[in-house]
Amino acid sequence: MRLTGQPGNWGPYADWEAGIRLLRRSVDLGVNLIDTARSYGAGWNEKLIADALAPYPPGLVIATKGGIEKVAPGQVKVDGRPQTLRKHVEEALVQLRTERIDLFQLHRPDPTVPLEESIGALAQLQAQGKLRWIGVSNVDLHQLEAARRVATITSVQNRCNQFDAPDEAVLAYCQREGIAYLPHGPLAAHAHVAGAPIVQAGGSATSALRWLLERAPNVIVIPGTTSLAHLEENMNAWAT
Repeated sequence: MRLTGQPGNWGPYADWEAGIRLLRRSVDLGVNLIDTARSYGAGWNEKLIADALAPYPPGLVIATKGGIEKVAPGQVKVDGRPQTLRKHVEEALVQLRTERIDLFQLHRPDPTVPLEESIGALAQLQAQGKLRWIGVSNVDLHQLEAARRVATITSVQNRCNQFDAPDEAVLAYCQREGIAYLPHGPLAAHAHVAGAPIVQAGGSATSALRWLLERAPNVIVIPGTTSLAHLEENMNAWAT
């Protein structure tokens, strides 16, 4: 999400070539999952990933999300209608330059659309070979269970870090059921303690990521960065 235009994660990343170098370096360092979404730059982040990495090397998972439209800087509109999700998948296939999306996650349940209809549309696209796995994001336990009645759910992406307590019921459920748990906001970028960013106030990015990794074996962290040095620091969470 950081590799988008600013402010408001709107439009293309200002230094496109630097973004390409960062993404390629991440793969060189052993990153094997890259998380994006239609709303990151209003589609521009998917295009940047494709410019950097397509055709994708074996073992690299590209995860994207749909069901949210970025309508202006910092402004999104939830739309989980089946016809919208089909459109989002088709456009992501083009922007990511792939014939099948590894992991497509419903970005947020739409309160105006039954969740079963949204997930059902993704299940149909999966049956057509356009999606490998289906995930959900920003869900509670009831919503997760409802989604699983319609399709096999591979991942959950909810906000979780040292200062934003996770929904323990969802985390425990995912661990028990073998569902990958991808905490977004792992470095608490938007949280503050006494006016200071959380990581600066509470410790290093490495320690924050390690705290998440130690929560459960199904946790996969997805820290964002625009810095090669920061990327390499993040990777230390695995090495120490």
